[in-house]
Amino acid sequence: MTSQNFIEIFSALLTQTPAGTLSEATKFKELPEWSSLLALSLMALVEDECDVLLKGDDIRNAETLGDLFSAVERNR
Repeated sequence: MTSQNFIEIFSALLTQTPAGTLSEATKFKELPEWSSLLALSLMALVEDECDVLLKGDDIRNAETLGDLFSAVERNR
């Protein structure tokens, strides 16, 4: 998986932010639709798509989508 694939997976969860505006530098917690429910959805989607268990601490400690992608890669 590449970081671009991960960003595409993440963008599938969003309804207000156009996919083309996301990058590794995007501070996902500043997105208008970011919420704890979206975090849970992301965890489930990463497990389904990547067969990786993303933990709550991974999300809490991440600042950007690049950080989240690194957490997914670390947990492989």
